[in-house]
Amino acid sequence: MSAPWQPEYGEKDFSIEKRETLYDGFFKMYKLHLKHKTFEGDEILIQRELFWRDDAVCVVLYDAPRQRVVLVEQFRVGVYDDPAGPWMLELVAGIVESGESVDDVARREAVEEAGAELGEIIPITRFSPSTGATREYIDLLCAQVDSDNISGIHGLESEGEDIKVHTLAAADAYELVRSGKVNNAPAIIGLQWLELNQAELDKRWA
Repeated sequence: MSAPWQPEYGEKDFSIEKRETLYDGFFKMYKLHLKHKTFEGDEILIQRELFWRDDAVCVVLYDAPRQRVVLVEQFRVGVYDDPAGPWMLELVAGIVESGESVDDVARREAVEEAGAELGEIIPITRFSPSTGATREYIDLLCAQVDSDNISGIHGLESEGEDIKVHTLAAADAYELVRSGKVNNAPAIIGLQWLELNQAELDKRWA
């Protein structure tokens, strides 16, 4: 059976003619001068500003015997103008540091942000949350966790983190997605995946 879609072009069909560094701090900003093929077979020259973020990991913490999920709440400057306020209910997440595997990051961040030790980790998908102007790839995972004693305030003081842990019934977490109260992409994707796969995980992690 043929695939329903395959990209028409690939990495050989574009080139970066020039790269200008606009900002080089914790994050980076570039101005790229690019050339790529068009769908009519011609070539086009374009300029794009690119916000560069290193790869990250987000992980759904799921306690199958209790059918509960562990989420974290923290202030997010990127939504400072959200009418509901800039505190987001999110998945445990972190940036991949040099020499770390995806699983390493998940386990490190689960301890730092939620005081949680993880069991089995299952990969969900790898995606880019904002392809128009941002270079960022997120590995989304689901991990087995015992939520019985997970609570409190966590985060690294050295990084200015102030993170509150919430343990919710999975059904309540799904409703927060449907109502729009969980409104960040990794949490929406992760919780929707969990809802689709919960029955299988309940058997696997019983």
